[in-house]
Amino acid sequence: MYWFINDDRAILEPQNDIFATALLVLGFVVFACVVSKTYIAHQDSAFALENYEQASLIAQSIAHSQMLQGSRQDLISAEKLDTLNGPQADLHTLSLFFDSFSPNVNFQVDISTENGEHIWHIHKPASSSSSMGQIAASIPVTLELNPMQQVPGTLTVKLLKDRWNS
Repeated sequence: MYWFINDDRAILEPQNDIFATALLVLGFVVFACVVSKTYIAHQDSAFALENYEQASLIAQSIAHSQMLQGSRQDLISAEKLDTLNGPQADLHTLSLFFDSFSPNVNFQVDISTENGEHIWHIHKPASSSSSMGQIAASIPVTLELNPMQQVPGTLTVKLLKDRWNS
């Protein structure tokens, strides 16, 4: 027994090397997955923020547009919204409206009073919002329902795209 315990010669067993190498490779794969998921999440949030900023800029432009201006510059006319809303809207006026803000971006505009009594949905005639990704930005506005009545409301711009990652 003495010779077995006190033997100074080392015996290299390949099974231990294989196990250690497998653990190292497995650890590296897990690390790579975590890093890639973190990068993808960061990229998605940066992309969403960029598109939110674009929607917010379009909303600000629409709120200060001459096409929708009421009796004062800070008011949006409900009468002008009625001409752009619904199936009776003139296609030329609608395309002029959308092209004046961002001709190469597909978006729709939703404007409503704070109490929800009046709602306008303005969208391009050729666009359909079903099964599309959306990023929206809203800003508060004042709507002029008639020359004597102004009410608070919300203007929402929704950017529409078939796939965000294309």
